[in-house]
Amino acid sequence: MNTGRSLLSQILTYMPKYQFDKIIEKHKGNYKAQEFSCWEQYVCMVFAQLTYRESLRDIESCLEAFGSKLYHCGIKSKVAKSTLAYWNEKTKWNIYCEYAQYLIGYARKLYKGDNAFIAELDATVYAFDSTTIDLCLNLFPWAKFRKKKGAIKAHTLIDLDGNIPAWIFITEGSVHDVNALDHLPVEAGAYYVMDKGYVDFKRLYKINKEGATWITRAKDNMKFKRLYSAVTDRSTGVICDQTIVLLGFYSKKDYPDKMRRIKYKDAETNITYEFITNNFKTEAINICKLYKQRWQVELFFKWIKQNLRIKVFYGTSKNAVYTQIWIAISVYVLIAIIKKELNSKYSLNQILQILSVGIFEKIELNQAFTRIESSDKITDTLKQLILFDS
Repeated sequence: MNTGRSLLSQILTYMPKYQFDKIIEKHKGNYKAQEFSCWEQYVCMVFAQLTYRESLRDIESCLEAFGSKLYHCGIKSKVAKSTLAYWNEKTKWNIYCEYAQYLIGYARKLYKGDNAFIAELDATVYAFDSTTIDLCLNLFPWAKFRKKKGAIKAHTLIDLDGNIPAWIFITEGSVHDVNALDHLPVEAGAYYVMDKGYVDFKRLYKINKEGATWITRAKDNMKFKRLYSAVTDRSTGVICDQTIVLLGFYSKKDYPDKMRRIKYKDAETNITYEFITNNFKTEAINICKLYKQRWQVELFFKWIKQNLRIKVFYGTSKNAVYTQIWIAISVYVLIAIIKKELNSKYSLNQILQILSVGIFEKIELNQAFTRIESSDKITDTLKQLILFDS
């Protein structure tokens, strides 16, 4: 009989509790708590994310069924629907935000250098975009979006060297994407790749003054004057590489410096793109390739919406929603860490699927995520057939 630890207990070892306790102490998260604790709430919500629980009652029923296996996972108290609802409502979401940021910092170190193209640039490259999560305005009256519709936005900065979310800023759905640039943490020497919805020359000039590179697409009505054209290799798809200045009165006032305009035709789609950037050193074709990698942030949004619980919420308050989103982000990062640490050939989605059906199985974590080659299966099957034939 296997008397080892369950998969849930083992994956929690990749989430350092000492760091969690430091954050709890900082925010006084367990103040006046008697039986239940922030860590128990966190483990319950991680369990809910990993196993696709639909509601608090669903979480309560499932954990009650595995009551004898919860102690070694850090859940020492009885889990009740009302208790979870209270803690999701009252515990500061900042606790889970700060802990997720700690895990993000660790994951980014693990994945550094994974993208060979970005490694050659010897700089950090970010993709910045937002995703909208629709909510019912009657249930979430604080989530203003449209007249009869509620929503929140997750403005996300993805480190393209590993596709790990480096920074997330959650707002009401009514906040325009470009306003999130006011809160964007800018690193000198880093690249920020954005779509043309973020074209605001005053804000882009601020990024320029802070010593970072921005790359985006030009709007169709942009007025400019060409100062210089560099020689281009049209076989790469680059049609022109120009140094320009803006001509519009307000545009020129907001961005008085020169910028670079690159026109590129994608041979696969036959679509022509017009990029603008403040970077004059990187080769034109590499600027185009960097923008193409911006699509990774869209894939990240698609993954978390399909695989994590961030479209159906366990509470209706702002704090409960923010708590659930940040715990979902920490689960995504946790799976990425496990994949890297175990050098697993399984995808993030496959790892999540395995955990969802065997979360309380007592099997070694590295065995659960080790792919069995088909040749091994064939050999075993042949041996069995020979045995029966004899």
